[in-house]
Amino acid sequence: MKTIAFIGFGLIGGSIAKGLRKKDPELRIMAFSKNRSELELSQEEGILNLILDQPDAEHIADCDFVFLCAPVRDNVLLLEKLAPLLKEGAVLTDVGSTKTEICERAIELRLSHCFIGGHPMAGSEQSGYRASTDYLFSNAYYILCPISEDHPELGEKLRAVSSLLSAIPILSDFREHDRAVAAVSHLPHLIASSLVNLVRESDDEKKLMMRIAAGGFRDITRIASSSPPLWEQICESNAGPLSEVLDRYILSLSALSLHLKGERRDLSLLSLFESSRSYRDALSSQNRGALSPDYSFSVDIEDEVGAISTISVILASKGISIKNIGINNARDHGEGALRISFYEEEAMEKALTVLERYRYDLRK
Repeated sequence: MKTIAFIGFGLIGGSIAKGLRKKDPELRIMAFSKNRSELELSQEEGILNLILDQPDAEHIADCDFVFLCAPVRDNVLLLEKLAPLLKEGAVLTDVGSTKTEICERAIELRLSHCFIGGHPMAGSEQSGYRASTDYLFSNAYYILCPISEDHPELGEKLRAVSSLLSAIPILSDFREHDRAVAAVSHLPHLIASSLVNLVRESDDEKKLMMRIAAGGFRDITRIASSSPPLWEQICESNAGPLSEVLDRYILSLSALSLHLKGERRDLSLLSLFESSRSYRDALSSQNRGALSPDYSFSVDIEDEVGAISTISVILASKGISIKNIGINNARDHGEGALRISFYEEEAMEKALTVLERYRYDLRK
């Protein structure tokens, strides 16, 4: 891989470019974006070699990899335009949160020889190139979605790129991918946003709900602060799987409402809480999620030797006990690479103050 291009150059594209540049200073990187100022900034920082006025044949034909990093619907439209410009053996991939729409379009265009869907599962509540880092994908999942079994070399090439970014590659059917993210990513965003609006509409003139909203409420609704235009496209692009799981969720809420009204005696809140706790605890032991309700915050650090130990020593020197510490693998809702949990709120607040003094990037 000697030359790569990015079509769209925000948080994800910029972070991929920075990560690859760090691994290979000789790599030739070019990009096209509507935001010219961010491209110029990247060039000043030594990340970009070339700013493209348009993704034209002359430049795209030089590329070994082309990353589609525009909004999901825009990426679909770019397929037909860019695929004929690729040289033999080049890889065309995207970074969108939904895969079925773009993968089915690639199948229609007979692009199995060059296209493979990709979803690096890391992100931020901030957007744009200025929020990008060269370690955004460290220990984050990178989902690979081939559209055919006839060209396994595409998966191997994208797997190699994900490894350069220190990500964890996972191979998945694109339809199964969309079904999974509908439940664990897209539905939670709808729930968080609708819950925030419910509280907003239910609050009184004294804004009591707003004043006391903290802890668990803030934890489970934090993702509602993400980019509205971005999430509108994501949810509409995955409308089928998302509506299916949303309907099931509505049915479960309706059943709970009937139980609370005394009209459903076959349900047990205790059983609901026990089963959900058991499943949630199992998730926690394997993968630090974005919706932890305990006294926790995340730290955005580079994945390097001694990084975790340094934080542990700093906190221990101040007499702060850590309940748990672990790496966030799935970070597409903006949490940092490291999640630290404490036994009580006082310890968490003290840890925040201490680490802020050391200029760590902290996210509650």
